[in-house]
Amino acid sequence: MVRRVREPIQVYLTESERAALDSAARELGVSRSEALRRGIEAVGRTRGSGPLRDLIEEGLVTPRRSGAGDPPPSAPVAPLADILCELDEDRADR
Repeated sequence: MVRRVREPIQVYLTESERAALDSAARELGVSRSEALRRGIEAVGRTRGSGPLRDLIEEGLVTPRRSGAGDPPPSAPVAPLADILCELDEDRADR
C-alpha cells in the first residue's frame, strides 16, 4: 500500500464554483477534496493536448527549440558591429 503524504490547502471559491464542486463530488460519489484531487489530475493529463498540439504533431507548427536570446537554429546572425557598419554606409549614400 502506497501512503500519500497530504498537506492542507485553503481555497476560496465563489458561490458558483462551490456549487460546481458540490455537484461534481455528488455525481462522482466522492468528497469535495477527492473531487478537487481528480480535477487536478485531469488538468495535468490535458496539458500538451488541444489545437496547438495537433498542429505540432502534423508538422505545421514547430515548437521553439532554442532558449530566449539564442539565435534560431541554422539561421546565421550577423554581429551587431557589422549591422551597424552597414547601416552607417547606407545612411552615407543618401
